[in-house]
Amino acid sequence: MSWVARLFEKAPSTEECLSKALVAWNAAEYGVALDLWAPLAQAGVARAQSNMGAAFLEGRGVARDLEKATAWLRRAADQGDAGGQRNLALCYYEGWGVPQDQVEAAHWYERAAEQDDPDAQDMLSWMKLIGGGCPQDYLGARMWAEKAAAHGRVGAMARLGDIHHNALGVERDPALAAEWWGRAARLGQAEAQAMLGAAYLAGKGVARDPVEALHWLLRAEAGGVGELAVGFLHEAQAHTKPSQRAEAARRAAEPLS
Repeated sequence: MSWVARLFEKAPSTEECLSKALVAWNAAEYGVALDLWAPLAQAGVARAQSNMGAAFLEGRGVARDLEKATAWLRRAADQGDAGGQRNLALCYYEGWGVPQDQVEAAHWYERAAEQDDPDAQDMLSWMKLIGGGCPQDYLGARMWAEKAAAHGRVGAMARLGDIHHNALGVERDPALAAEWWGRAARLGQAEAQAMLGAAYLAGKGVARDPVEALHWLLRAEAGGVGELAVGFLHEAQAHTKPSQRAEAARRAAEPLS
């Protein structure tokens, strides 16, 4: 290409640079991504600032540096970038690069949640449920969990099962609890699998079915929540015949669908 052609060559747009950087990042070409993000971040592009913060937070393409991470994330968050707000909230929640501050974490999670960030909605729901960093608010916890669940967040689905099971700001509804646990369980959420198994064992919200109970409890145990499942597991085994236990094990070994 001649120097005249180069002179009139159109520079890539910000969006083109961001897209190229994301492709490189997803291909684990972190250095390439950072080379594209860095000048944009310095120029004040919020998404690039957020991505630089995430890189320093995770130590990808650069040495992990929590102070640099929070500095970039704050710049992005102050400009309204939802990812930057969510990751800054995480830093405050964990005390990474900033003093641990649950109130500040809840503030930034809410800012991101209001922009429809599913992970922020999920975390804000949990914080409102337990009163962590904000007043306990069962209605708010349910609202944000429903929004996160609509985006496919399985933790939020399981939480909705717990909310309806324990009558937290709503009338107790065993059927709705089992429905939410079932949605999460079929997506591999181990705690929900344990609770769904318990529901089938007791016949609460679903027809009593010891075989289906054992099936879900076995999945929960394999998923690492043996302590939650163990009591129900022993009871389910006691209420099933060897052939039924074999059938439950067969179901538990099948891929989730």
